[in-house]
Amino acid sequence: MKVLQFPLIRITAAFILGILLAYFINPIPFVAFTFLSIATFIFSVIYFSTNLKSKFSMLFGIATFLLALSIGATTQIVHTDSFQKNNYTHSKDLFDKKHSFTVTLREKLKSSNSNERYIALVNSIDQKNYSGRIILNIRKDSLNHNFEIGNQLKIEASLYKNTPQKNPNQFDYQKYLENKQIYAQLYADQNEIQVRPTIEKDIWYYTSQLRTHIIQNLEKSRFHKKELNVAVALIMGQQQDISPEIIKDYQYAGAVHILSVSGLHIGFILLFVTFILKPFPNSKRGSLIKLTIILSSLFLFGILAGLAPSVVRSVTMFSFVAIGNYLRRSVNIYHTLLASVLLILLFQPSFLFDVGFQLSYVALFFIIWLQPLLAIVWTPNNFFFKYIWDILTVSFAAQIGTLPLSIYYFHQFPGLFFVTNLIVIPFLSIIMALGSLVMIFAAFNWVPFYPAKALELSIHFLDKIINSIASLEQFIIKDIPLNLSLLIITYLLIIAVVLWFKKPSFKRLAYVLTAIILFQIGNIKTKWDIQNQEEFVVFNSKRSTLITERKGDKVLLYANDSLLKNAKNNILISSYLTGNFSKVNDKKSLKNLVYFKGNKILIIDSSKVYTQTIQPDIVLLTQSTKINLDRLLQTLKPKIVIADGSNFKTIQKRWKATCTEQKIPFHATSEKGFYKIN
Repeated sequence: MKVLQFPLIRITAAFILGILLAYFINPIPFVAFTFLSIATFIFSVIYFSTNLKSKFSMLFGIATFLLALSIGATTQIVHTDSFQKNNYTHSKDLFDKKHSFTVTLREKLKSSNSNERYIALVNSIDQKNYSGRIILNIRKDSLNHNFEIGNQLKIEASLYKNTPQKNPNQFDYQKYLENKQIYAQLYADQNEIQVRPTIEKDIWYYTSQLRTHIIQNLEKSRFHKKELNVAVALIMGQQQDISPEIIKDYQYAGAVHILSVSGLHIGFILLFVTFILKPFPNSKRGSLIKLTIILSSLFLFGILAGLAPSVVRSVTMFSFVAIGNYLRRSVNIYHTLLASVLLILLFQPSFLFDVGFQLSYVALFFIIWLQPLLAIVWTPNNFFFKYIWDILTVSFAAQIGTLPLSIYYFHQFPGLFFVTNLIVIPFLSIIMALGSLVMIFAAFNWVPFYPAKALELSIHFLDKIINSIASLEQFIIKDIPLNLSLLIITYLLIIAVVLWFKKPSFKRLAYVLTAIILFQIGNIKTKWDIQNQEEFVVFNSKRSTLITERKGDKVLLYANDSLLKNAKNNILISSYLTGNFSKVNDKKSLKNLVYFKGNKILIIDSSKVYTQTIQPDIVLLTQSTKINLDRLLQTLKPKIVIADGSNFKTIQKRWKATCTEQKIPFHATSEKGFYKIN
């Protein structure tokens, strides 16, 4: 049976389409529920009619599609916190002012240089009941108070909405948080926080306590800190304490996926538990006991790993496999995959927009679909070569599947991923087996010396090898541009090529050629669109001024001399160039007057030099220039005043007040983001 002929894939596709429609259109809940009621009524009528007359089968398919679509849309709405009546987002007076908050800590995040960070649930604000999720930033001090998950805190502080990205083509952190139902952040000092005596002891509290207990016991056994942080990430999915240098090494080596617990890790756990349970009899009762233990182990491991999207997907997936094996039925892996997608999105539709979730499912699908095809290309008789070949084909299938998506999100490709996976997978199997045993014992206050040392050494050597591979930066291809249309066309081309490779025919060859033509058309259209664009951008660059003038794919860069020398390493510039398929054609030091498309742009720096007769359209203030802005505005009368990120915020506030008095628009890039003329 072909994949596309599975009824479940049509239902799942309609369900996902419903989620996407609700996400982008953002309909009123009443409209969505009305549509669901109508779709349910139509489905019911046609369902009973189909039993009598087969000619309504096509109508039944349409009714099923509409029902799945409406369920997807309503599921997205039900799970969107901002639609809840008591969500804090509905009260506009709560932001940017001090209020009294009571919150419950839910999850510990990676700390910043100045703040300890948590995801917290809002209980009340000014003694009124509210709900919602926020990020709580607690400023570090010399005391370094450690809070526990489940702590209820009373905080006197200000709540701030998530700010949009401040520069073009940057990672949209605001949208990322919104997909996690987090719409604001709370900033507080230690002295503004009161810890309430009661602790909310739910599943999150107990799993956090268990993780903390295990880590403390490992620390007492003198487990090296660096290796411990990696072990906690590999086994429990907690990356908060891993250094940025280690994460960068794993990224450059193409092995960052192993630091996030996913299908690879859950698969090892399933194999490990199944191996341990081999002595159990294969009777009906024995099989039921084994299934119960396997499902409990997977479920507990998922909770321990923080129920991240990749963990939930993998646990759900392998639970379906385990249940299928218990029922003595051949497990159709495509049905299992689709059922797990549908079940997960039914409870957490926001996972659909999680990059890790997308990459996990794409990788898993291509491993299932493409790896068997690659495996039959060569069938080695030697066990060792067969093992190596299996690793290579699995890695290659997963890499082909995730490559376009990885480039779309991260714009880079680790060229040595083959070498990395040949080393990582054997090491990971050892680390998962040793790590699971050591952490189970650590949970019961005993850390066996030799297994713990073996685990520590395994991770130490793995880190060394990863670092060696990552140091070969010439094999890392960076700043690869790819937009959404080219991403979709690339997947069409890959699928067409694989289909032809599986069963060559003229029809399938025509699909490949059509996909190639579409890819060329997509490239030509992208280049045509880029070549017909012109824009002038003032970036929000802290403590410096950065301006670009782009005509087509050629960029003229204005900045100070030190920034111009290091332009290649500037993330703002590289992101902008990659996002616009362009390159720096020329570099110039900042000057006082720039012309762009009929606009006269006056740049005033700390020298305060300008000509009073110039009459500019735009005035750009930089380097916290000590100028009498009121007099300047009366003399020059510009259409708008811009202050970039090189200015102090206190000075920008005074400039804003002055511009308001003079009724001249004021644009501060630190507040509103980059300024663009096109």
